[in-house]
Amino acid sequence: MPAPRNINVCSLVEPKAGGFSEAALPPAFALSPRKTASIALFTPEKKTEDAETAIIVGVITPRESRWEVRDHLNELEHLARTAGADVTDRLTQSLNSPDPATFIGSGKVNELARLTKQRDSDLVIFDDELTPVQVKNIEQQIDCKLLDRSGLILDIFASRAQTRAAKTQVELAQLDYLRSRLTRRWTHLSRQEGGIGTKGPGETQIEMDRRMIDKRMAKLRDKLDEIDRQRTTQRKGRDAYTTASLVGYTNAGKSTLLNALADEDLFAEDRLFATLDATTRTVELDPNKEVLMSDTVGFIRKLPHRLIESFKSTLDEVRESDVLLHVVDVTHRNYEEQMQVVAETLGDLEARDKPTLTVFNKIDALEDRTLLRRLRRNHPDAVFISALRGIGLETLKEALLALIQRDHVERLAYIPVSEPEAIARVHELADVIDEDYLYAKNGASDVSLNGEALNGEALNGKAPNGEVLSGEVLNGGVDDAQAVARIHFRAAPRNDARLRKTLAPFSALRSVERERSAPEA
Repeated sequence: MPAPRNINVCSLVEPKAGGFSEAALPPAFALSPRKTASIALFTPEKKTEDAETAIIVGVITPRESRWEVRDHLNELEHLARTAGADVTDRLTQSLNSPDPATFIGSGKVNELARLTKQRDSDLVIFDDELTPVQVKNIEQQIDCKLLDRSGLILDIFASRAQTRAAKTQVELAQLDYLRSRLTRRWTHLSRQEGGIGTKGPGETQIEMDRRMIDKRMAKLRDKLDEIDRQRTTQRKGRDAYTTASLVGYTNAGKSTLLNALADEDLFAEDRLFATLDATTRTVELDPNKEVLMSDTVGFIRKLPHRLIESFKSTLDEVRESDVLLHVVDVTHRNYEEQMQVVAETLGDLEARDKPTLTVFNKIDALEDRTLLRRLRRNHPDAVFISALRGIGLETLKEALLALIQRDHVERLAYIPVSEPEAIARVHELADVIDEDYLYAKNGASDVSLNGEALNGEALNGKAPNGEVLSGEVLNGGVDDAQAVARIHFRAAPRNDARLRKTLAPFSALRSVERERSAPEA
């Protein structure tokens, strides 16, 4: 196992006296996320002497039971090990509400200070986000680095970022986190500078540093806007495809599932936040239907809001998808809470109302089979799989196809053979069920299979002669009979407007054969 890196969040290392310039920022700011060849994942069975030692801290309030806090600290310990730290102790405090000055109260801070000295700890990690005032007051008592949950997650994201988009997004989130914490240990920033050759009379060093951060953040936002425009253009090229996104709690097995469905070998590992960039692959659901499926960054409890904002261009894959696959790690004891966290995060992304298929993963590792039976009873529409072993994947494809087609509308359109571009457009935007050729001429309004006219004139499913139609959409725009392609297709609601526009010029064609066979009026 490679030696782990030291946790070194941008806001915790003292800068050189005199501030910084954009050309040469000190390591404390970490404006360019570090490139790490490999990150060690520590497990209770595999610890090394090189790991930083950490103490994790949580608060028990009336809103959370002692058992819930214990589970939350278990997750925090997993995060710490993912970042390269060895957790030696846990400290909890029962309060009606967190103390505004020190979060855990002055007496508990003194106890924490004694424990850090006794253990010679390198790091203290709080399970909640601390305010700058709380950080300052706690750091005055302890003689080691201090992190909160947001800072730890940002550090992990920085180590995982590989692509230009991910690095830019993480750097912006780091600077946003840092901006309000400039006064931590940086006592030299309180002095005043003025006179000729300085930034201005009476301007403090901290104001200059904050202005420099604001300038850098503005540049990063411009970069993200450019990345967002590029991804929007890329998504426009996918209009002909149905899109699906894998969402879920981090380490639920989303990347492994995409590998299994797309027969790919994308990076997947049993660790938190192994995936930061959205990866899209083609998945064949049946011989006539393919979807574009995207693997997205995993969610987690108390995911920093600044990360959601920074990762907007990546999470847009979720917002723009036609359907979602919510992947759940059924072996996790808190899978229900994780499902709720994912639902709340989807709500923040304005994607909660999208058609969603729940996928319970890792059933091969589930020891309690009664739980599996209970889940099947409580979630009758869910799918139960093992992405790693390929169990249930065909059932998953069938369920996903049914979900995609649930809101589709079937239509029968007549398009002149002299309009090959319109015929090709229907093939591009819809799933063609059947296609044949006959003669048609200008006639009645068009009717969809569900009785809704493409041009807005519903005929209640009947032809002018009173015959009940089998679902024809009678299109056209010419007076004489002509050869047409009769296309029976199924289309998603998102493509309805584009299909209407394509078929509008032919909205009055009707079959000559039907007219000749009609009874006399």
